[in-house]
Amino acid sequence: MAILADLRTRLRGIVAQRMQADPAHDLAHLDRVWRNAQAIADDQANMQVLMAACYLHDLVNLPKNDPNRHLASRKSAQVSESILDDLGFDDPSIHATQHAIESHSYSANIPPRSSEARILRDADRLDALGAIGIARCFTVAGALDRTLYDLDDPFAENRNLDDLKFAIDHWKIKLLDLPAGMLTQGGRDLATTRVSVMLEYLEALAEEIGHPVPDHWKSA
Repeated sequence: MAILADLRTRLRGIVAQRMQADPAHDLAHLDRVWRNAQAIADDQANMQVLMAACYLHDLVNLPKNDPNRHLASRKSAQVSESILDDLGFDDPSIHATQHAIESHSYSANIPPRSSEARILRDADRLDALGAIGIARCFTVAGALDRTLYDLDDPFAENRNLDDLKFAIDHWKIKLLDLPAGMLTQGGRDLATTRVSVMLEYLEALAEEIGHPVPDHWKSA
């Protein structure tokens, strides 16, 4: 435990100096991902590798609308090598950490091949769900000048979903379906619980704006 505590202190110090001004991908996000990872980790995971991957996975954080967004996790893995070497990681541990980092990304579409990679991917996606997921989604939407919802058709009953314009559309396009794609049992369980929080929010939003939530949104 002392070794992990010391490693966490060093990792947080390193990333704190490198994080960009992005409230959805800041040090608090990394802390939450590590917390999620611990909650769903199995006994096969190397916790030092997992911790390093959690704290270094967003070293290169490109905006959601950047055409090279799908390359961010690969770039983060590359940048992490010298950091991990300075931290005393041996080559197998460096490679394991890099794989977890590069395969965590939704847009990179790299299959996770290790326990640490599967856990990190689930842990990162969990932070897009629940109460914090709601806050992060709207934070990103605001930064990209996207509207919260379509005034005339909030739940896209008579139009195509478009999360490049409307934040709530992103929920149906991606977020509400994340539990089904989780790779760990703990991840699926937590994701299901957090989606229920989001569905409760949608019901409250629907009542306030006068547009009922369609049934097919509730069955995500």
